[in-house]
Formats: sequence, C-alpha cells, structure tokens
Amino acid sequence: MSLVKLTIKGISYSQTQNGAYALILNEVDGERNLPIVIGAFEAQSIAIALEKEIKPPRPLTHDLFKSFADRFDIVVKQVIIHKLVDGVFFSSIICERDKIEEIVDARTSDAIALALRFNAPIFTYKNILDKAGIYLNMSNTEENPTGNDDGVLSEPETFGSESDSPVSGTDYSGFTLQQLYDKLDEAVQNEDYEKAAKIRDEISKKES
Repeated sequence: MSLVKLTIKGISYSQTQNGAYALILNEVDGERNLPIVIGAFEAQSIAIALEKEIKPPRPLTHDLFKSFADRFDIVVKQVIIHKLVDGVFFSSIICERDKIEEIVDARTSDAIALALRFNAPIFTYKNILDKAGIYLNMSNTEENPTGNDDGVLSEPETFGSESDSPVSGTDYSGFTLQQLYDKLDEAVQNEDYEKAAKIRDEISKKES
C-alpha cells in the first residue's frame, strides 16, 4: 500500500460538541482533506506547536516527551495513520535510537503533536484517504491554521475520531447510496461539514 504525505491545514472548534475540535489534514500533492476529532488538550498542544513563537511557562506533556526523547537520543522519524475502523483512526509513531527502529502505537492527536515537535512527516495510506478524505473549502483556514474566528470551519467535529474519542451522529442508515452521495454533495456545497462527516461515515459502512 502506498503512503500519502499529509500536512496540517487547520484546527477548528466545535460549537455543538463541548470540548471537541477537528484537526484538518491535507494531502501534500492533492486536494483531499482528512478531518479527525481530537480533544481540547491535544488541540491546544498542536496549536502551540504550530505557533512557534508561543512558549508555555511550563512544558506541556508533549514538550516533556520531546525533552525526554532528546535526552536519551530517541528521534521520531515519522507518523503513520495506518488504520480506520468504524470512523476511528489509529496511528503509529516510528522512532529510532542507535540506528534501531521501533514502532509505537499512539492516538492520532498525540502522534501529530509529537511529529510537529520533531519536525517529522505525517503519512497515511492511500486506501484510508480514498475512504475518508473529502474536499473542503479551506481558503480561510489556510490563512488561519489555528482556527480562529476568521478561519473556523462549520462544526466538523464528527468527521472521524481517535481511538478514545467515540463519535455519535444522526442515523442515515435508511438512505440508499445514491441518496447519501446526493446529500453529501449538498452538505459540502453548503459547508455543513458536520453533516457531511456523518453522511460519509454511513457511505463507508454501506460500501464496506
């Protein structure tokens, strides 16, 4: 399976699901986006890593991990989002010490927060992007990568989640595939990304 390199496009706050954020990843050589639900702490940690000028007075957990790894000559080489099951993403951190490579299982948000601190690339497999990637209007978010008022997306919190962030949504099981695709197109056109996410998950279930 071929790997697809991803970059962080933005983070947005959910106005309907308390404490939920959406991390938007974009394929480097394409236009598809991979939105993933993350928690508030992880969103803050990623946002701080994106804003290089922000230095918290005390190290965050991911900063502490980076200091610990540096002290023992451990390097994060890359992060791979390697599996998607029932709307849940699973990731691995590829580490190296003394030229020995190790693979560590991790939540996607933690893996990405560390990748930023190590300047490590983020990848996913093409089949995952084919299944879960969608096209979004991200012009505002490109200019505001931390998802402020000018760059926030419209409630995309249910696109997909990490292994410990279950996603709930409206039941679309009664619709045919064609109806679901029509509704997906309509939701994306209206920038109703929360609805689009739910519909996309239902399409994935019907096609699996």
